[in-house]
Amino acid sequence: MPPASATKSDFPWWLAAAIALAVVAALCIAASELYAQVFATVAKGIGITVFVTVVAFALASAIGLGIALMGLSGSRWLRQIARFYVEIIRGVPILVLLFWIAFAGAPAVVAAWNALTAPLQNAGLMGELLVRDVSLLWRAIMALTIGYSAFISEVFRAGIQSVERGQIEAAKALGLTRAQRFRLIVFPQAIRTILPTLGNDFVAMVKDSSLVSVLGVADITQMGKIYAAGSFRFFETYSIVAYIYLILTVGLSLALRALEQRLRRAQEE
Repeated sequence: MPPASATKSDFPWWLAAAIALAVVAALCIAASELYAQVFATVAKGIGITVFVTVVAFALASAIGLGIALMGLSGSRWLRQIARFYVEIIRGVPILVLLFWIAFAGAPAVVAAWNALTAPLQNAGLMGELLVRDVSLLWRAIMALTIGYSAFISEVFRAGIQSVERGQIEAAKALGLTRAQRFRLIVFPQAIRTILPTLGNDFVAMVKDSSLVSVLGVADITQMGKIYAAGSFRFFETYSIVAYIYLILTVGLSLALRALEQRLRRAQEE
């Protein structure tokens, strides 16, 4: 049993202080008509922020896992393609990638699609796809997906490589196929190792989702920008924006930490 001094030092005073500040801020919002109005306006973007984060992170995780498996495959060419993808994407800032995909990548894809489907368009079997048909929301989601997939692939790769080689050899001796070894032996152990890092990436994506506001996507940040530009209440508006992001990220971090502790206890048992 740890000494009393250690127990007191381990008490999450930072969390108590954060909760106290959140309660005080909530009371100020409820008591002030101005802050309540700002909050009501900015909160309209919460749904878009959550949607962008969840969809982009799910797609980035799927692509990242595929890239990680390519990087660990027995094919030299697949490994080189995976490494090329990771190094190139990681070297480009998310904001630059967002602009490139929105204003260069999307038009290029639309042009390529129209070129491939030109015979069908000429025959009247399908209409021409226009750049404006690809919404800015989905351009932003694809930019976050591509940007984060490179980082997540490295997380998956490290987690998979952390599994002891002896267990894989034992699975081979039992006659399990490569897919069965990955599904039954490797991935269940790797996910416990990579979960904390994946959680950190998810929280980071919540914050980086604010970058989609540069495309006019109506997320939390964009709603704040619109309100501040019209009312010139910059202090009140961006205080509320920061408050909402803090509630989302801190709450998510606590939930992920609780999940990690639960998995750790289950593993020890």
